[in-house]
Amino acid sequence: MNRFERLFGFRGEAKVKYLDGEFQVVSPGDYVLCAVTGEPIPLAELKYWSVELQEPYATAEASLRRHLETHRPGGGQ
Repeated sequence: MNRFERLFGFRGEAKVKYLDGEFQVVSPGDYVLCAVTGEPIPLAELKYWSVELQEPYATAEASLRRHLETHRPGGGQ
């Protein structure tokens, strides 16, 4: 932990278990990273995730993009 983290309370990336309609923080942190865009998502703003893939998304568009990638006929799941 650097001095800025101590001063401002930054805890870094959280480890999260994604459930139906909710998520459970397994390891404390301030944010998770979008599985599609890589952008940080503050836990208070996390709205989109996949229970099946256990990954978060920054936007509905990112969620749809991943769904289409993984559920194509003949490719993905």
